[in-house]
Amino acid sequence: MRIKDWDTNLKIRLFGEALMNITYWMFFPFLTIYFATEFGKEKAGLILIISQVFSVLANLMGGYFADRFGRKTMMVLASFGQGISFILFAFSNSPWLQLPLLGFICFTFAGVFGAFYWPASQAMVADVVEEKHRSSVFAVFYTSINIAVVIGPILGAIFYVDHPFEVLVLSGIVCIILSLLLAKQTRETAPAYKSDENEQAAKWYSSIVKQVRDYQIIFRDKTFLLYIIAGVLVALTFMQLDMILPVYITDIIYQQELLSIGNWSLTLNGEQAFGVILSENGFLVALFTIIITKLMTKYKERNVFILSSIVYGISMLVFGFTESIWLFIFAMAIFTLAELMTAGMQQTFVSKLAPEHMRGQYFAAASLRYTIGRTIAPIAIPMSLWFGYQVTFIILGAFAFFSGFLYNVMFQKAEAKVKQVEVS
Repeated sequence: MRIKDWDTNLKIRLFGEALMNITYWMFFPFLTIYFATEFGKEKAGLILIISQVFSVLANLMGGYFADRFGRKTMMVLASFGQGISFILFAFSNSPWLQLPLLGFICFTFAGVFGAFYWPASQAMVADVVEEKHRSSVFAVFYTSINIAVVIGPILGAIFYVDHPFEVLVLSGIVCIILSLLLAKQTRETAPAYKSDENEQAAKWYSSIVKQVRDYQIIFRDKTFLLYIIAGVLVALTFMQLDMILPVYITDIIYQQELLSIGNWSLTLNGEQAFGVILSENGFLVALFTIIITKLMTKYKERNVFILSSIVYGISMLVFGFTESIWLFIFAMAIFTLAELMTAGMQQTFVSKLAPEHMRGQYFAAASLRYTIGRTIAPIAIPMSLWFGYQVTFIILGAFAFFSGFLYNVMFQKAEAKVKQVEVS
């Protein structure tokens, strides 16, 4: 499906969200550095965990709100709320005011509004696009995000490092412009909402309670439970891209030469080096996702999942035992390979594992891998203070290796289950 044939809602969103994502990625990767500097590594890890807990709760409620109040309504409010949060965040770290605690509160609210935006945006695509074209539309939005991950950190390394106030204000203004565009130029796509008597009598938190109860499926299916636990360990490793890595690289690299040609040389500080390395990740993802996904389909799922965990673990060890920009770049290439190996297999695996009448619950529960992983990932920051960077990266690598062991046990149970069904 070509972009020119898209619904007007999606065309506006593609342009507006692309601009918003670029400005967002100009500063987001550097916020962990900011919080670690302002609060210390121990407190920074704790407050980032608290922030993620609020985002988790908002994410649980986001889908309900999108159905109850409409996709457009939630997206307009969420983008406007993010914009205000970013602008207030900017003033909390400005030439006139230095209030890190206010910055953390604004960051938390921005995360909550982002969690409200995401389910509504996904539902809008399902509302206006035929099922046969949805994958291609989602792929375009996914590619747009990865292009932003390439461009944003590079621009951030140039501008945010020296002008954080201006970049945050710009990001807030872009979010507010997106909100106005959505309000004026898009239409509501959600079907008319009808509530029953039981729902009208329910409390505001009933949607959270209901979804938490749905997750009990993971305790009844041991194979799926292993998938969740192994996925949490992998996510705990993957999420360090936004947690320990920026702090570590900034501490290790003060001024280091990247390129030298004749009398000209390119020297980067730690924040700029991290911006380059993060952009590398986005570039490789955008360039090789389809290629590596097709390549991995030629191998057994068991081998791919296990090998991905091992490669993640190796990347953590390389990160932890180097101080060279070029070796950081090499480690990020390994890290990205591990990410892409299972990118196309995870949803397919869940769909095969889940009974047809329970697929919705299985997919909802599968998202716990990232939800829990992102919530506990910030603990790596104070760990670096307690044990040192090398031991922290060894522990993270061990988590990744152990996830490979769990995947092996999981596939053994899955195969035994299939054989049992065939015999019966």
